[in-house]
Amino acid sequence: MRKIIEVLRLHFEAGLGQRKIAQALHISKGAVGNYLNLARANGLSWPLPQDMDEEKLEQSVSLRSVESSQLLEPDYAIIHQELKRKNVTLQLPWPEYATIHEGNAHHYSHYCHLYRNWADKQKRGMRQRHRAGAKLFINDCGPTVEIIEPDTGEIGKAQVIFVAVLGASNYTYAEAT
Repeated sequence: MRKIIEVLRLHFEAGLGQRKIAQALHISKGAVGNYLNLARANGLSWPLPQDMDEEKLEQSVSLRSVESSQLLEPDYAIIHQELKRKNVTLQLPWPEYATIHEGNAHHYSHYCHLYRNWADKQKRGMRQRHRAGAKLFINDCGPTVEIIEPDTGEIGKAQVIFVAVLGASNYTYAEAT
């Protein structure tokens, strides 16, 4: 804890930057940044209160920092079910998660990273083996669009994208129809 006191003193009293403080105390710039962030997160200012000794400082910093770093995990199973619905991406359930958990929610990029890690650990089912070129998988994907027959005014629906994939290969054919 002696280092954090020195970091605070050099930062607030001497007005040194993080690089200069790191050189003076023979610690990394990252450690200096961590100490300053811990102090800021725990509401510490300079000069430290008279009654704050190293033991109280350590207790204050360690307890509050552990509390503040407890970000709430999303419910990955629910997210996984939502992603099975049409036109749903990870971007859709994230704002709901962020508003429910407010200040304790992960940022979007980390949320996506955590979900991908969770999904990779899930047991895969119905593994199928395909000989290259033996089967052609065909699907019409995308939203349907309305087509109006000019003569009769009749409204019909049509698929927009036709996709074909050769099993066990990296060849894909897609065409807008």
